[in-house]
Amino acid sequence: MSSNVARGGASLGARPPAPRMRSAALASLRPKSSSAPVPRGDATDRARKSPQTHTPPFAAFRSMVWKYWRENGRHKLPWRRTSDPYKILVSEVMLQQTQADRVIPKYKEFLRWFPTVRALARAPLIDVLKVWSGLGYNRRAKFLHDAAIQIVEKHRGKVPRDHESLRALSGVGDYTARAVRVFAFNEPDILIETNIRTAIIQSFFRPSPNVRGRIKLGKVTDRDVATIARRLAQRQHAREWHSALMDYGAHLKRSGVCNNHRSAHYTKQSKFEGSLRQLRGSMLKSLMGEGLNNDLRGRYSNTRVRGVLEGLKRDGLIVSHEGEWRIA
Repeated sequence: MSSNVARGGASLGARPPAPRMRSAALASLRPKSSSAPVPRGDATDRARKSPQTHTPPFAAFRSMVWKYWRENGRHKLPWRRTSDPYKILVSEVMLQQTQADRVIPKYKEFLRWFPTVRALARAPLIDVLKVWSGLGYNRRAKFLHDAAIQIVEKHRGKVPRDHESLRALSGVGDYTARAVRVFAFNEPDILIETNIRTAIIQSFFRPSPNVRGRIKLGKVTDRDVATIARRLAQRQHAREWHSALMDYGAHLKRSGVCNNHRSAHYTKQSKFEGSLRQLRGSMLKSLMGEGLNNDLRGRYSNTRVRGVLEGLKRDGLIVSHEGEWRIA
């Protein structure tokens, strides 16, 4: 690799500005008026400890989301300007626990170095890690590299389309497999991520009063969210619809809506400064250069350094030989 190395806020995930729909099809999705009503609807109680579910006009909600996206959507995100399955896979792995604005430059750089799945599979791991450096969660780079090798060896260099084969790839979980199917192949899967949760919880779940008239904030599960998402689904336009829903949820967050605590699946990301993640990244970067430097050894106890090195070794990122550590 040359030494001159020239990428979702909210993790957002589209294809070209103004989605790839025929004009007549797109027109049918647009609201009839410029001001779509905010869904309200009648309330229906569920179990006593469940959130209260509303039954708003789904068509009005869809119109509101489409209208927002058409006028304000992030159509220029680079992964929204392609449906190449490899590029979508790269973007989805990068967007795991990382904001879109941080991913954009690294995504572009990564694809300059590894423009195809075969190019990535052929590359030494150390080159992949060097390009990935700065994005964090470096194990994702190893997973992506391993996945590329699997795709070349088992799928003739083509990213698989079916959910089971995608899930079998290194580092690809249920959400990432679904996201690749939606954004690369326009398959009508249901995606649940932080911005979609925000949009659906805010519009379809409201706190319900208990018997004493106090507000009861029931937890909303992803199963609850998925039930609504299926009713909202735009099966023929899954790619554009999920992009629109993500952007609308991100817009709500920027507008001050904070309902993460309502989700039964919400976990707050741990502090980075002084964390194990920070130390792992520092050691890996050091090993990609001149080796583990004395500054790092001096700042941390031998026990902690040894623990981090063993963890990196277990993850397949580094190896040791005669007491010396190096990139695998």
